[in-house]
Amino acid sequence: MNKTVTPFLMFEGRAEEAMNFYISLFADGRIDDIKRYPAGGAAKAGSVMTARFTIGDQTFMVTDSIVKHEFTFTPSMSIFVECADEAELADRAVTLADGGQVYMPMDNYGFSRKFAWVGDRFGVSWQLNLQ
Repeated sequence: MNKTVTPFLMFEGRAEEAMNFYISLFADGRIDDIKRYPAGGAAKAGSVMTARFTIGDQTFMVTDSIVKHEFTFTPSMSIFVECADEAELADRAVTLADGGQVYMPMDNYGFSRKFAWVGDRFGVSWQLNLQ
């Protein structure tokens, strides 16, 4: 039996905005499908019930939760990206950290000659590594 493991990102009203931001950063990023909440339901009509997007070979799912939660994303769970060169790493680090925060600025940390760890404006954590 084949199993698929898919990272699932839960937002509160910003799923589509986040998904569009993420696919804009990668030439091979694409939205695969979006299912929206209908009018008259528990959620705002047209908001994201579930959606899938793909970057490289990795598919992600997103949703706009209809339930207000006391939690959000934590940096201990992150998306790890291998960057082809320093320019790509630097650009992604700056773009993703805009409106977010830098956990580890781009530097040589011994385990990688160039690495950065940032949290984006949505609270999602990204580790960016030079191949």
